[in-house]
Amino acid sequence: QVHLMESGGGSVQAGGSLRLSCLASGDTRNSYCMAWFRQAPGKEREGVASIDSDDETTTYTDSVKGRFTISIDNSKNTVYLQMNSLKPEDSGTYYCAADSTLCHIGTMTSLVDDLDAWGQGTEVTVSS
Repeated sequence: QVHLMESGGGSVQAGGSLRLSCLASGDTRNSYCMAWFRQAPGKEREGVASIDSDDETTTYTDSVKGRFTISIDNSKNTVYLQMNSLKPEDSGTYYCAADSTLCHIGTMTSLVDDLDAWGQGTEVTVSS
């Protein structure tokens, strides 16, 4: 089983940038699709971006295209989410997730309760 731990959250003004990291440990021998989700208070968990650990194919939700970049460093078992031009509506708890079969952020969002592993989350606050 893979275990995930996020870091890098914080507070930033609108227009600023943050980089989140997700360290995977445990059974990392298998290939996984890695993804970032976010959840604002009172709202459902929303898929943000995904990346295939084998071929590094990425998918993004429309609201972050052109602003966020997901990347992976397999030698460090770490996935990153570079967030630029942040907006107040990007605020929330950001979660890292992994799945051994699903690798499109839309599909992963629709099957969010069935994903293989989740991190504990890291807070992002964007002030206007």
